[in-house]
Amino acid sequence: MRNAVEIGNGLVMTTDNSGGIGMKEADAVRAPDDVVGYFAARVCLLEQWAAGAEPECVIIHNFTGAGSWEAYQDGILRVFTESGKKMPEVTGSSETNMEMPQSAVAVTMIGRRGGMPAPSKGRWFLYGRPLVGEAVLAESGKTARLGKIRSALAVGLATAVWPLGSGGLDAEWKRLTGRPLAAWPEGLDPAASAGPSTAVLIRIKPGEEERAREHFGQFFGKVE
Repeated sequence: MRNAVEIGNGLVMTTDNSGGIGMKEADAVRAPDDVVGYFAARVCLLEQWAAGAEPECVIIHNFTGAGSWEAYQDGILRVFTESGKKMPEVTGSSETNMEMPQSAVAVTMIGRRGGMPAPSKGRWFLYGRPLVGEAVLAESGKTARLGKIRSALAVGLATAVWPLGSGGLDAEWKRLTGRPLAAWPEGLDPAASAGPSTAVLIRIKPGEEERAREHFGQFFGKVE
């Protein structure tokens, strides 16, 4: 597992947060609340998949204000729609006693691990490109698609997923394998932050590399 926590009985908890990103005057980055909710939920879901789990409930911690709740929930719904999954039950709370000068939200998911562990063999590939800040919206076509990841896992084309974070490809590769990064897609900065997990490492079933290239398309390349 990457950043997930096992809480017993096969349950796994993952979380992500966002601060200073939204539509308030003092926000450092301007973005609609539904987009902010989408990317926070995206990270949570990818962390669930990295742990071999599927979410069973979603918790929203909304510090922006009650008026942002529906937009955050809409963004979370889009994550599950893109993944071809029904959105689980959503609960949480909004800060309504104090007005915050900047937007802030956290999304937590509790999921359940599957009964059978995934096969451990296969070659790792990078899918998507590291993006952060305004580039996440401006270059959204480079973001790893949740639907493609989910379908690859469902049919056994991919056997594991490992989302990238602010440390970039180099840091995550060392964390995952314990080895220094030796090769990566041309033109990519291995130290670049992947922000809200716009890029992921995908382990492909042995012998299925060409099929995987066709499935994932552009921004899919070998790492070692």
